[in-house]
Amino acid sequence: MDGVSPLWGICPFEKISGSLIECRAKSRLPEKSRSVIVACFPYLLGESEYKGRNISKYAVVADYHKVALNRLEAAAAKLKEKYPDEEFAAFADNSPVPEVRAACLAGLGVRGENTLLITEKYGSYVFIGEIVTSLETEYAEPNEKPCLKCGKCSAVCPSGAIGGKEFGKEKCLSAVTQKKGELTKDEEQLMKECGCVWGCDICQDICPMNASAAQTEIEEFISSPVARISHGCPLEGRAYEWRGRKVIERNLNINPERSL
Repeated sequence: MDGVSPLWGICPFEKISGSLIECRAKSRLPEKSRSVIVACFPYLLGESEYKGRNISKYAVVADYHKVALNRLEAAAAKLKEKYPDEEFAAFADNSPVPEVRAACLAGLGVRGENTLLITEKYGSYVFIGEIVTSLETEYAEPNEKPCLKCGKCSAVCPSGAIGGKEFGKEKCLSAVTQKKGELTKDEEQLMKECGCVWGCDICQDICPMNASAAQTEIEEFISSPVARISHGCPLEGRAYEWRGRKVIERNLNINPERSL
């Protein structure tokens, strides 16, 4: 996986087979899946690249779905050349694999109270992708330790999504910014108070395990920052392209001038 991702590990497929996510991509899993090669793609840039931003840090860089999947598919093709009798299927985000769990089982980090993977070197500023294969190999030691449980993320979460028995996914500000249609008055007010047009970084920025997070080495991210979006801006090749212009324009009308 050298040249594909600076951080990767392998876990047995059987460890996650009981918690697979129902989605169309599930049909692409190898019939005899045995291993999951999990890769992390760090995306943190220097602070100067975020000046005036009104979107989450993960959305400042080029669309990670395409960047990660391109790299993983290229790696899968090379592995297929080396092991022609085995099957390899690459996934990124749209995946039947519970990615954070698989990454922890592959020894790549711990699960935070905000449900994000937190790695030792890059903190939680990483995207996750994987190659599921019929190839059986050696596996990493699992890392299922909890985060620090300091409570800082739950204390600052503006919607109260963190801190209960389960993470309140629908309440999360990032999820609110991605909703279709009209927002409730409370949701609009939440967006106005936080000033974000797409996504949310509040829980990540307060996390002490992110204090020394390293910046990305991935050239596709380094060369592609767009920190601020505006009415009529291009959506192609960005992480928010999939949701469509109506949602972006709605959010811009709610927060027309704010910066984070």
